[in-house]
Amino acid sequence: MSGKKIRVLIVDDSAVVRQTLTSILETDPRIEVMDTAGDPFYAAKIMQNEVPDVITLDIEMPRMDGLTFLRKIMRQHPIPVVIISSLTTEGTLTGLRALEYGAVEIITKPQLGTKKFLEESRIKLCDVVKAAARANLSLKKVPPATPIPVTPKLTADAVLAKSYAHSMIKTTEIVVAVGASTGGTEALATFLKDFPPDCPGIVIVQHMPEMFTKTFANRLNEECRINVKEAENRDTILRGHALIAPGNKHMLVKRSGAKYFVEIIDGPLVNRHRPAVDVLFRSTAQYAGSNAVGIIMTGMGDDGARGMAEMKEAGAFTIAQDEKSCVVFGMPKEAIKRNAVDKILPLDQISLFVQKYDSNKDNDSFKTSGHTPHPTKPA
Repeated sequence: MSGKKIRVLIVDDSAVVRQTLTSILETDPRIEVMDTAGDPFYAAKIMQNEVPDVITLDIEMPRMDGLTFLRKIMRQHPIPVVIISSLTTEGTLTGLRALEYGAVEIITKPQLGTKKFLEESRIKLCDVVKAAARANLSLKKVPPATPIPVTPKLTADAVLAKSYAHSMIKTTEIVVAVGASTGGTEALATFLKDFPPDCPGIVIVQHMPEMFTKTFANRLNEECRINVKEAENRDTILRGHALIAPGNKHMLVKRSGAKYFVEIIDGPLVNRHRPAVDVLFRSTAQYAGSNAVGIIMTGMGDDGARGMAEMKEAGAFTIAQDEKSCVVFGMPKEAIKRNAVDKILPLDQISLFVQKYDSNKDNDSFKTSGHTPHPTKPA
């Protein structure tokens, strides 16, 4: 089993992109490009003879667009699909539609300089394909992909030094900090729709391309009873509001007196992400401490695991989404392995638990009753 390669079908109308993706993916010894296709019709012919483990798919193509092809795949023979496409401001709704139709992940390629961008994104592309090959498509238990030796993967230290000096003062409000990645768009929609208008303030990092988060937040705002928006620098964290970190920016929780707000900053990639969950969680540990709840949801890799451990150390209550309800059980699994999780819950029970916790936040017996995590299944 360990020697079997992940067979990938690349579907893109650009010969340069097909050639570049082939050379990039095949640098990973666990991946093999079985074939390439310039349009969905040719891809369908290839799949009549051999079914790939993963498909990479462009959206804008001749004869049949990628979204139509994606819908056909998911209806007839579900296969993990990674969208690799140029998503302009107007096209971000198309990207959201692709996730709704069943795509596992979206990677945005620029309109210009695509070849250089793809080469620079080699590690991410290989990791995403390996995660997609094991994705739980019935929800739309992946071990973190083994990284290829590269430049060091930075931790939250690159953005914010560890300290709990600001988190000691108790407040009447709690801050709910959430991190998610692959499969997170659907998970966050389920999570946020269950909250009433007077719920605690929520801050969210979802690994998502730049200019994609605003459209995502706007859609959630239309569907939820609470207010959801893409965060702007110094936005106050308020009850009944959820702030989503903008793509390509880190988001930190800060505090002035009893008031919490967010800071939006540039900075290096942390765990190869910007925004990074670890940065959000570390800042929440520092400035909210025991006034916080940390939630880690579906996603590949380990971003958020260290930060969640820091939140728990600072007195926050921490929750992980369970394996069965995760599209990719990577980030929650890593947090659990670090003993950073107080409670493991199915996705559809997390928001209700947070509401009960908010109502009983001054009840110490309630807090301690939830501090025994469920056992995890052996790998």
